[in-house]
Amino acid sequence: MSEPEVSSGGNTAFEVPHHVAIIMDGNGRWASARGLPRAEGHRRGVEAIRRTIRAAGELGIKVITIFSFSAENWSRPATEITELMGLLRRFIRNDLAELHKSNVRVRIIGEREGLDPDIGRLLTEAEELTRNNTALTLVVAFNYGARQEIARAARAIAEQVASGKLKPADVTMDTIGGLLDAPDLPDPDLIIRTSGEQRLSNFLLWQSAYSELVFVPTFWPDFDRATLEAAIAEFRQRERRFGGLVAKTGS
Repeated sequence: MSEPEVSSGGNTAFEVPHHVAIIMDGNGRWASARGLPRAEGHRRGVEAIRRTIRAAGELGIKVITIFSFSAENWSRPATEITELMGLLRRFIRNDLAELHKSNVRVRIIGEREGLDPDIGRLLTEAEELTRNNTALTLVVAFNYGARQEIARAARAIAEQVASGKLKPADVTMDTIGGLLDAPDLPDPDLIIRTSGEQRLSNFLLWQSAYSELVFVPTFWPDFDRATLEAAIAEFRQRERRFGGLVAKTGS
């Protein structure tokens, strides 16, 4: 698939990756550096999500995945979890209509079982309302962990083998990939992590096998179109060989 060429806002056009995934890190440190409560950092982080979705659509990116809440985040203080769940509820209730109007399709990956019923209903509502939209796919990784995702796929394979529907010798990479949370979506071409940390933190471990990783020092609440464009510019300088000797220019 060839990558669309878009304007960077100046006189130079550049190509963008088809799928960009973002580990949104640094809300708490952003707030601490300003003497503000962590809740304010999370609130400003939601504003950064809005900016990024808008910029992604303008740049011609077709899929953007955001790591909104990890399976490990439940270990945070109860007050912070309550604040994060409140932000999620408000984001869906306040922004879903605008996303739908902008032809954005919302997809959710992560474990649904055990969530508060109202959260589960909101996630389902977001997916159902926007199911037929085509401009941009927004993938929200919520209650998500890559190891947990792979374990769910392995469990499904084990059940198929036990029932006689699948032979062990027939299990392939495609078998596993087809049982992940969003098997129809392409793997991310580019994964961006903010705040200067340089690790994946249990995010899209299977799908990131050949992704380009760009780590930026910017805390997530300060992330904007210029930061996104700079990360894409770095991505364009990489030679993507996918294990071969010749670089591939398309994604």
